[in-house]
Amino acid sequence: MAIVVALQSRSAAQTKISDYQVKAAYLLNFSKLAQWPQQDLPDGPTPFVIGVAGGSDDFVDVLKEMVRGKRAETHPIVVKHLAVGEKLSCCQLVFFRSSEPGNTQSTIAGLGQANVLLIGEDQNFLREGGMINLFLEDGRIRFEVNHESLERTNIHFSSKLLALAKADHSGSEPKPGGRHVQLQVPPEYPQIAQRMNLTGTVQLQAVVRADGTVKEVKVIGGHPLLADALSQAVRKWKYEPSNKESVEVVKFNFGQ
Repeated sequence: MAIVVALQSRSAAQTKISDYQVKAAYLLNFSKLAQWPQQDLPDGPTPFVIGVAGGSDDFVDVLKEMVRGKRAETHPIVVKHLAVGEKLSCCQLVFFRSSEPGNTQSTIAGLGQANVLLIGEDQNFLREGGMINLFLEDGRIRFEVNHESLERTNIHFSSKLLALAKADHSGSEPKPGGRHVQLQVPPEYPQIAQRMNLTGTVQLQAVVRADGTVKEVKVIGGHPLLADALSQAVRKWKYEPSNKESVEVVKFNFGQ
């Protein structure tokens, strides 16, 4: 059974490069929100490989720029444009472009039990065994999940995946938790998000060290482009010192 989940996206008048940006942001966040078995992705600097099957180099270039310097936990994210017939098992995530020729169903079946997250952008992709599909509806790019296909692997998503579509739209300023923020850097509203008229609330969890510096930021809810902008800002925040680490919740409303 496929369950449809919606994320904010774009207006119908946007250009192709904007579509590419949104889809690249989805892939980046899926790579961060899923967990792979230890044997497939050992701890350390092992690269996290996003493969792109089919399509032109234009999208691949946008995706490479989107993931530049990014990591999936400890793993640097790299992008590989897969050649026709190349094995997909070298990747942790594969994005099937709608222009990918050939029999997608047999390609997916050939993976067997490999723990590869399969994402597509074709209306038949989930029926062919895909796990996540990006599609356009009412002028927005949304995604749907085939849980049966996903559960046949050992790839696990936390509830944060669904929370991306359930951001709390209350308030208009960053709201820290129990510790006072001594230095607060405001997030930049990304130009691409402004052109796409993206608005909404982003919610994060910030792990704060005893000395008040931010150790780690995790996205709880919000559009990937906006969440990335807020994450970059919060990493520069300085909280009041404490005798131990704490987890602080941060909310920010973009453009509303």
